[in-house]
Amino acid sequence: MPASADGSIPRGGPRIALFVEDDGGDWHARRLTRALEARGAIVVTTSLNRCAFDTRLTSGLDIPGFQGGLPEGAFVRSVSAGSLEQITMRLGILHALEAAGVRVWNNARAIERCVDKSTATWRFQRAGLPTPVTRTAEGHDAAAAYRKERGTLVLKPLFGSQGNGVKRLSDGDELPPSEEVGDVYYLQEYLRGPDAATFEDWRVLVSCGRILSAMKRRGRTWITNVHQGAEPVVHEPDDEMRDYALRAALAVGADYAGVDLIRAIDGRLLVLEINSNPAWKGLQSVSGLDIADALAADFLVDVANRVPR
Repeated sequence: MPASADGSIPRGGPRIALFVEDDGGDWHARRLTRALEARGAIVVTTSLNRCAFDTRLTSGLDIPGFQGGLPEGAFVRSVSAGSLEQITMRLGILHALEAAGVRVWNNARAIERCVDKSTATWRFQRAGLPTPVTRTAEGHDAAAAYRKERGTLVLKPLFGSQGNGVKRLSDGDELPPSEEVGDVYYLQEYLRGPDAATFEDWRVLVSCGRILSAMKRRGRTWITNVHQGAEPVVHEPDDEMRDYALRAALAVGADYAGVDLIRAIDGRLLVLEINSNPAWKGLQSVSGLDIADALAADFLVDVANRVPR
């Protein structure tokens, strides 16, 4: 079904699966649902943990709300926490949907590359993007030896977001035991000066190869996530920021993403992280753009056009 240039689709338009947390979704999911429905889409909100592979069905996939059929598009707001087996199966559902011709935002490959910080950092490096000095490896002893060489470091969970579980390791601080980090240590250089009085970095929201909006995150501590209490400030990204954000999303194959940028003490701009399921509530509070509507428009155009990957 063709879409107009702004993503508007007639009533009776495409059926969309919106994958959210098992509790029914958050502020973002509600905004997306309204935006998609306003553009004519039929939205079914469900969770990946409610989906199943089922050989009794022609499609081989049981997606709640689709009676054995498949949606035309799937928008992933959350994969949800789970065991290795559960996450593997949920990503398998997304892989299968895409293989069956369903447009999936973001697809499983992009999510896998983003959720694993070590893989994302490696892909940034391969794309020629500057990143903080980072080492990710197994084993407490090896990590402790590296820690002694590098001074103050930031330890991040390999899988995590919104600043949860992030720790600064200064002189004399001990590494957490291996069982707390799954025996994998993601260690990154600490980029603030020893006497830093202000803490800030930038979040740039990318969709379909364009910049939607951006903000400066001004923190009361060195952790600048809005979820952790940082103040969002409207920001117009310069050409360098735009270039890095777009290239970062391209490096992981993301249809849309939140790209975090930071400046080193010497002023160099660095790509810090990328999120394939970014929150934008803080950004929306300082942006004049209706972000959910912009994402819905880009997504529905992509669904309608079904450009082969």
